[in-house]
Amino acid sequence: MACATQSDALVFFVNGRKIIEQNADPEKLLLFYLRKGLRLSGTKYGCGIGGCGACTLMISTYEPTSKKIMHYPANSCLLPICSLHGSAVTTVEGVGSKKTRVHPIQERLAKCHGSQCGFCTPGMVMSMYALLRNHPDPSMEQITAALDGNLCRCTGYRPIIDTYKSFAGETACCQLRGTGQCCLDKEDVCSSSDKGNQMHSDLCNPEEFQPVDPTQDFIFPPELMRMAQEQQKRTLVFHGERTTWISPTNLRELLELKAMYPKAPLVVGNTSVGLEMKLDGVHHPVIIHPTRIPALHVVSNTNKGLVIGAACSLAQLRDVLMKVVLELPEEKTKIFRALLQQLKTLAGEQIRSLASLGGHIVSRGSTWDLNPVLAVGNSVLSLASKDGTRQIPLNDEFLAGYENADLKTKEILVSVLIPYSKKDDFVSAFRQAERRKNALSVVNSGMRVLFKPSTDIIMDLNILYGGIGPTTVSARKSCQRLIGRQWNEQMLDEACKLVLGEISLSPSAPGGKVEYRRTLLVSFLFKFYLEVLYGLNKMYPAKYPDLSKKNMSALGAFHSKAPQGMQTYQDVDPVQRPQDPVGRPIMHQSGINHATGEAVYCNDIRAVDEELFLAVVTSSRAHAKIVTIDVSEAFKVPGVVDVITAEDVPGKNGTEDEQAYAKDEVICVGQIVCAVVAESAVQAKRGVEKVKIEYEDREPILTIEDAIKHNSYFGKEKKIEQGNIEEGFKSADEIIEGEIHIGGQEHFYLETNSVLVVPRGEDNEMDVHVSTQDAARVQVLVASALDVHSSKIMCHTKHVGGAFGGKVTKPAIFAVVAAVAANKTGRPIRFILERDEDMLITGGRHPFYGKYKVGFTNDGRITAADIESYINAGCTLDESELVIEYVVLKTDNAYKIPNLRVRGRACKTNLPSNTAFRGFGFPQSGLFTESWIATVATQTGLPHEKIREINMYKGVNLTPFKEELDATNLVKCWKECMEKSDYYSRKTAVEEFNKKNYWKKKGIAIIPMKFSVGFNATLYHQAAALVHIYTDGSVLLTHGGIELGQGIHTKMLQIASRELKVPLSYVHFCETSTITVPNAIVTAGSIGSDVNGKAVQNACQILRKRLEPIINKNPKGKWEDWITEAYEQSVSLSATGYFRGYVVNMNWDTGEGQAFPYFVFGAACSEVEIDCLTGDHKNIRTDIVMDACFSINPAVDIGQIEGAFVQGIGLYTMEEIKFSPEGEQYTLGPDTYKIPAVCDIPEQLRVYLLPNSRNPIAIYSSKGMGEAGLFLGCSVFFAIWDAVAAVRKERGLTRIFTLNSPLTVERIRMACTDQFTEMIAKDKPGTYKPWAIDIA
Repeated sequence: MACATQSDALVFFVNGRKIIEQNADPEKLLLFYLRKGLRLSGTKYGCGIGGCGACTLMISTYEPTSKKIMHYPANSCLLPICSLHGSAVTTVEGVGSKKTRVHPIQERLAKCHGSQCGFCTPGMVMSMYALLRNHPDPSMEQITAALDGNLCRCTGYRPIIDTYKSFAGETACCQLRGTGQCCLDKEDVCSSSDKGNQMHSDLCNPEEFQPVDPTQDFIFPPELMRMAQEQQKRTLVFHGERTTWISPTNLRELLELKAMYPKAPLVVGNTSVGLEMKLDGVHHPVIIHPTRIPALHVVSNTNKGLVIGAACSLAQLRDVLMKVVLELPEEKTKIFRALLQQLKTLAGEQIRSLASLGGHIVSRGSTWDLNPVLAVGNSVLSLASKDGTRQIPLNDEFLAGYENADLKTKEILVSVLIPYSKKDDFVSAFRQAERRKNALSVVNSGMRVLFKPSTDIIMDLNILYGGIGPTTVSARKSCQRLIGRQWNEQMLDEACKLVLGEISLSPSAPGGKVEYRRTLLVSFLFKFYLEVLYGLNKMYPAKYPDLSKKNMSALGAFHSKAPQGMQTYQDVDPVQRPQDPVGRPIMHQSGINHATGEAVYCNDIRAVDEELFLAVVTSSRAHAKIVTIDVSEAFKVPGVVDVITAEDVPGKNGTEDEQAYAKDEVICVGQIVCAVVAESAVQAKRGVEKVKIEYEDREPILTIEDAIKHNSYFGKEKKIEQGNIEEGFKSADEIIEGEIHIGGQEHFYLETNSVLVVPRGEDNEMDVHVSTQDAARVQVLVASALDVHSSKIMCHTKHVGGAFGGKVTKPAIFAVVAAVAANKTGRPIRFILERDEDMLITGGRHPFYGKYKVGFTNDGRITAADIESYINAGCTLDESELVIEYVVLKTDNAYKIPNLRVRGRACKTNLPSNTAFRGFGFPQSGLFTESWIATVATQTGLPHEKIREINMYKGVNLTPFKEELDATNLVKCWKECMEKSDYYSRKTAVEEFNKKNYWKKKGIAIIPMKFSVGFNATLYHQAAALVHIYTDGSVLLTHGGIELGQGIHTKMLQIASRELKVPLSYVHFCETSTITVPNAIVTAGSIGSDVNGKAVQNACQILRKRLEPIINKNPKGKWEDWITEAYEQSVSLSATGYFRGYVVNMNWDTGEGQAFPYFVFGAACSEVEIDCLTGDHKNIRTDIVMDACFSINPAVDIGQIEGAFVQGIGLYTMEEIKFSPEGEQYTLGPDTYKIPAVCDIPEQLRVYLLPNSRNPIAIYSSKGMGEAGLFLGCSVFFAIWDAVAAVRKERGLTRIFTLNSPLTVERIRMACTDQFTEMIAKDKPGTYKPWAIDIA
């Protein structure tokens, strides 16, 4: 057939509004069409590859044959608009808004404190909304599955799950009140400190929730139903600038198209081809979209098995299989059940709803989980072309891409036959990933054995593995050798040897983890062996014995339960005015706006007239001289306006330490060299691809080890010392020495760095809208770069979609890059980093290397510790000097070490510069300290908690740097945590479990914490606020702090409400700006609410004092009357508040000082279970006790504690940054870098705020909670340590061992040494080039 030369009109609906696009471009993705074309900015860009869920919306389609309407969630960042013809799209704006009606999902999420920064919230709303449209009374399993594809970096997920429990079909009981347990439960959760105190555990009130009203939802447009009927037989063609999109309606036409365009891909969900186009720059002149062809959607039962059309989505496949396994005899559904097991964890619901079975099979990714199972199940592919039809087996040869077993260029996959299993068939599926759900497998496998009837003699055996090479691999030869053998231990031993002999993995294999992946080959095989033995016993109990108790524990994988939470805090004094909001769990000030998508982030600001888009060219070398920059080809790209280099900077090019545009040399991969500005973002990107840079390579330094060897450091050594080290070691009974490596961490804020610079057109004035934690720094650097006064640069920040320290220094550099371009072109510049660029350029938490020498007595008292700490600072100083200072100052954690020496260095390397990150050095130094504490406990044979208790600070003490410390609340938190967690009885239960289970082990650990808040310089604690009262009585508040999700504005409104004695509804916050509050300090260090709160309080007290004479004359008057009278009397209704800051100092020459304003104390107890064969672990329960003193807002503070804790779980157990030996970062998105998801949080998470505690120096006796909880995530690390220790003790391995961080599945598995780890090949370091290097 000939392709039409004229484009069809693309017709679809968005939120009930008809959209007709006459010139639809197949390369235009829905996300950007909505945001730019329709100005619907509620749908967010988070990653661009379907991995985070921020862009989730709902697609509704009508199937004319079945006359059914289908609703499903989808990642709009992957959806080409041309795929939407005839569809109805619902975005978060269509679900509800403040202008129309807020939907119950949105209302409950806000009221239950399920949003913090709010950037992920619209996606969370849409995932739940799509679920409710399909299942009005969902189960908790369906709810958690619906959130598989949604990431949140702020909340820790608990409040989101608690919110959505209220929609569950099963009784959620009074768990709705946030307690995580029913009032009928008999467990007594009161402790000694609860008695006599008003303790609360209801952060929201379900009685206020409005019911779900389905009549308020958009109906599917009848016009689209008519269109679906009428256009069933009409081919659609859309011509774009570079690509033509063709959507045929029948198989014959599709085959003609494939014959005409043999290289054209068939795109259904665009989850594979779309990623190739984005990540690899692949361009397809023609794309064929076959989803309207009925033959590709067939689902039928045949005599041989289940036939599934190639265009059926993975979600549809799952639903079909779930129905079939209930209807058919179990013996026929073994392959189906194995597929279902993989489908439960494969991707998120959005991808499962888009990705097709045919695409999954034909794209043949090595880590695709279904293909090995389909292959061992002897599935059959039905192919078609113009020349006819044929069937080929879906086997190892097909998956390896052998020419004689593959599709021909003009063939397409029509359907897949998944055969029924037989009675004597046994089929199993395995996978292990870095995260249990929505993560590509490290290794996966499908295994099947067929026995001679009623025997255990192998008739057929098939074993396939994914993740071992570029394609799925088969152990075909090994299987053939085993046919005819009995299923016994001798067969298993031989099978392991054969498989390891047949399937090899190079020590330099992409992906690394080589020895772990080799171990999984035989670990999975052993699990299969046991599963089959178990099955034989069930089928023929008289012939085959029960599995031993030892081996029973190897069966089964971990499955996540719906998490439950309990949050307990002290209620306000009964005499407090009901109108006074301080101390109450007030909803986040922007909570509703977050949930409706109405919160305006930097890139949500509407297009400015004549704005240009900027994209950066970054260095591809870790260390090199820049020889030439050739931009000539970039100027030939249509739409490119200019290329900006260091030569275009009129003033200072960044800072003394860090250049905005590289000049003469580059010092890391990812350094900005130049920038292309163009009329569109796409054109700017195309321009970037055309810039050619010639380098002259220089030798890079990449690791801490390299830096130490080359004496490459920033600044001087930082050192504190107390007591007499030599004498301390002399008095010790034993001395141990060791080291630990702790990996870095990506901030992974959901909103990437964003800047919009708008020249005002006169007097060199410029508005800079920027996502930052430090607007004043942005102002200073931009003014310096443009060589103008700071007074001409106006910085504005409304909402920031997460930061965690990552937006302290780098946004100023990005603002300079954009401002220089705006200055040169005279036009507004929009600079939005893509996820991979953000992760490449910005750096993260400092990788850490620590060495220790510790002396102790036989009863566990530590007499001396000599500590050396190193951090990998990267290529510029950034915040590294401060970080190493904090590492040194905080090394003692909760312990009084009488003789202590701590030394620290910041290593200068050729990696992207690392920067501030929540906890600021303490998460590394604290884990390091707890590691050698644990080693001391192991060496003495005493319980770990006893060693911690013996050495803990008690009463009034001095820190190693001579600051006074009252540890009373530290001890209280420890004892409270012991009691709340029921530590000793659960420890006994863990020990009993471990005696009975060989291949799975539990562990439990309790960790104390002393966290210092704030900065070690007074100037960083100053703050200012500006409060206006208008004549109608309304109050406008602004201050120097920036809302990052931590609820600072909410707390400031509460403070203003109390101080002015007005209802909270009267007070409004607009934005943080350098216009209203100059020279504001950075919002960081857990100190923002403290210091800005003092400034707000000061301003409000000034105003209240001015009003006092008027109020005293008319005490019964209304607020509005008083304000009117004040205005008429010419009383100023505007006031500036100021706080000079906490006085602190630190003298590094003497190693002494009052380094911090105050300390936060806490403790956490965590329990885990590990799978010794795979390294997987499950977080069972965590109890956290925190000394928050008087919480200004318990909901906000508990949210910070929980969110930080889960971020700590990520740091210590799963988040792993990988660099090549050349210094190039591999982990540049959610596909390669895994942060915790819903499946990773403890099944029970309980937070308890210590009552009756006061902090006299802070406002209202509160404490900053922003960072402290992160370190407590290491209680999970040490619970895993405890489990691993139990494994090693049982197996007679060395008692003393070190576990580095993060404690990933690989590290856990390889620490559990057994016969399988012993039988794999070991590669000698230095004999090969590794895929990745250890930079710590």
